[in-house]
Amino acid sequence: MFALYITHPEVLIDPAVPVPNWGLSGRGRDRATLAASSGWARQIGRFVASTERKAIETAEILSAGRFPVETDHAMGENDRSATGFLPPDAFEAAADRFFAHPHDSFQGWERAVDAQARIVAAVEQVLATHDPATPIAFVGHGGVGTLLKCHLKGTPIRRDGDQPPGGGNLFAFRLADNSVSCDWTAMESWKGF
Repeated sequence: MFALYITHPEVLIDPAVPVPNWGLSGRGRDRATLAASSGWARQIGRFVASTERKAIETAEILSAGRFPVETDHAMGENDRSATGFLPPDAFEAAADRFFAHPHDSFQGWERAVDAQARIVAAVEQVLATHDPATPIAFVGHGGVGTLLKCHLKGTPIRRDGDQPPGGGNLFAFRLADNSVSCDWTAMESWKGF
């Protein structure tokens, strides 16, 4: 069986609202709804999401109300609250530094090595009691998703393994050995196995 790590799609950006409280935009909701109609989404028997609103909304749409979405604070995005909202160009430069210097903090951000340890531990804790015959989806964020993928592939932390722009992407890994079996793919385009 397989597991998916899915990132939330496009959000409503509002500098006056804390980032964890941002919800999906109309486009993000449309993409999640389209993905929810796919065969792979109906195969998922368990959804575990970050406690951030955009991740919960994505998981709820994908689960189509078949069962409750579980949440885990440890699956949240890397903590960037020290800088607050950054305009897109400044954010991209900061993200480049975050991945390029994983043992250093960018202006008070959570270090990449710490965010990676946190997301890996959260996923491992869920999988320790999960039925490996049931496909599972973890729904979260691009930064920590990339850190998880680097860990699963046994590669150093680097941004070149990051998801394509826009969010709403997924990668798959085998529950039997945690090997990555599908690289980042737009969630509404993935055909499953």
